[in-house]
Amino acid sequence: MMTASSRGSRAAASFLRTSRRSHPHICSDCISHIRARSLPISTSLPTPRTRSYAVAATSLKTLTPEPDSELQHLSSQKPISSTSTQYVTKAGILLSRAPLLTAPQTSFEKAFYFYQKRLNERLAMPWARYFYFKKGTPSDADRKLKEKERNGSVARELGGYRAYGDEAWHDELLSTEADAGVSEETAKLGLGKMGIAEPKYLIESLVKDAKVRAVEGKDGQAVEVEIKEGEDTEGKEGVDDEFRVEKPLSRFTESDRKNDLRKLDRKLTRTLYLLVKNKSGVWGFPRGDLEGRENLHQAAERILVQSAGLNMNTWIIGHVPVGYHVSPPRLIAKHDTSTSSSSSSPTPEPELELQRPGAKTFFMKGRIMAGQADLAENHFGLTDYKWLTKEEVQKHVTTSYWAHVKNMMADR
Repeated sequence: MMTASSRGSRAAASFLRTSRRSHPHICSDCISHIRARSLPISTSLPTPRTRSYAVAATSLKTLTPEPDSELQHLSSQKPISSTSTQYVTKAGILLSRAPLLTAPQTSFEKAFYFYQKRLNERLAMPWARYFYFKKGTPSDADRKLKEKERNGSVARELGGYRAYGDEAWHDELLSTEADAGVSEETAKLGLGKMGIAEPKYLIESLVKDAKVRAVEGKDGQAVEVEIKEGEDTEGKEGVDDEFRVEKPLSRFTESDRKNDLRKLDRKLTRTLYLLVKNKSGVWGFPRGDLEGRENLHQAAERILVQSAGLNMNTWIIGHVPVGYHVSPPRLIAKHDTSTSSSSSSPTPEPELELQRPGAKTFFMKGRIMAGQADLAENHFGLTDYKWLTKEEVQKHVTTSYWAHVKNMMADR
């Protein structure tokens, strides 16, 4: 079945063939294009039918305005000169001495370790005494004297607790035992009076047990050596070397007693940090400007040598800073006499002139293994130095400086 559109196209094609001799043979598609270019709109020829969903493309008008090339929020700000910068990058050094001793034990730790020692005595098998000590020898007599004083207990620091006696179950620390062995030095630590669980009592028990109590006499028999309670034989003339017992060193040094803040042998359980004082009397960590193309690691090594001298064996840890401090620049108002003094116009904001640039200091972490600081030939006009803990650093620096550097330092 032929549609109306196909009949109209065939009629137009036959009309064009008879009217235009230049196109004796033409198809229906070409007829429609030729007719649209050559025939006027008022022609009586039937127009070809188009599909209802095919529409001519129209120019769409955008609803959003064209973007403004000028940023209005930046037009009121004054241009910044590229020749003068408001901040200078600096490198600093956080030089520290690591703790040399373990931290003091808390009351809970003392009670826990003491209980573990007594529990170990209950779980351990009895040891064969005569496998190690021959009967009738001075060493066997020495062992018997010492075990008798500690109620037959093998352990020296458990306060006479017998793991295989009738009261072996009674292994907890009593209040009466806690009252024993407390000294003024342990009481000053503020960690609680744990008595025989204190490390001080443990040291005294081991030193007392190490003293020789029986020696071989002239006839080959064991002879007991009389040593008075609390007698210190160290350094005395006429006392044989075998009776001297070398005691452990104290956790508190002479620098702690004198409160010498320049010594490195103080506060052995804490981390110490090098703090220096400049010519203005302000305390802080060593710092300086970067020179040439050096990075922060290289600058920290140079600044440390120029600040504290060469008499130190140090090590700069890593190439990444552990903290920073920002010193704001100092700006002053610039007076302009060319502006009009009319009262009707609003007073413009005065221009600020840079008087002194600020500083952004990045601190590198370092360790000291040996040596001591020496400010005799420093390049920064430093007048004093101290080795301080974290709490002591807070007392020497300003509040704003402490807010920047407090998280760089360890709590211990």
